[in-house]
Amino acid sequence: MQKGIIGKKLGMTQLFDESGKVVPVTVIEAGPCTVVQKKTVESDGYVAVQLGYGDVSAKHVSKPAAGHFAKANVAPKKILREFRLESIDEMNIGDILKADVFAAGDHIDVVGTSKGKGYAGTIKRWNGHRLRESHGTGPVARHAGSMGSCSTPSRVFKGKKLPGHMGCERVTIQNLIVVKVDAENNLIAVKGAVPGPKGSVVCISDSVKA
Repeated sequence: MQKGIIGKKLGMTQLFDESGKVVPVTVIEAGPCTVVQKKTVESDGYVAVQLGYGDVSAKHVSKPAAGHFAKANVAPKKILREFRLESIDEMNIGDILKADVFAAGDHIDVVGTSKGKGYAGTIKRWNGHRLRESHGTGPVARHAGSMGSCSTPSRVFKGKKLPGHMGCERVTIQNLIVVKVDAENNLIAVKGAVPGPKGSVVCISDSVKA
């Protein structure tokens, strides 16, 4: 059965495996999440479940969102995320999902938002090459170079790698391994690093590569 849950990245630490080796892990507070909506092929054209994470005051929720939560008869949630699953027959609106939906050894995919790195040039942003600073280069060693636009085609092609805002993008890390699950405190320790700064929201689901 496919599984999914919303969590919050708490930071990184290290654990020791059975052989005494150090394993770097990311600690994620996974859930509790509430099933807010079920989507079916008959009503929506696909099968999915919408989960809510994090309590929020009703005064901070818009009227359409308040009606959505009232229809499901659940308390307002700060974060809503949708998970497409093969089957949602065993889930019901109002069910609570906790960290114990996963177990040690599971392979998972983690989706998060990368750190913002501000405005960056082509070398840092796109791994571009700089010019040789021997003779005649001038003050353009780290510039993007010619656009190639004179009379033809007289425009910049879409997708041209130029300076701009770097980071704050959706990133998916696939096939990570769950090292430990603390069901009592809703904590999941994942081997390696997951995208996003400390305190950012992440979505965890079964890995398609497992």
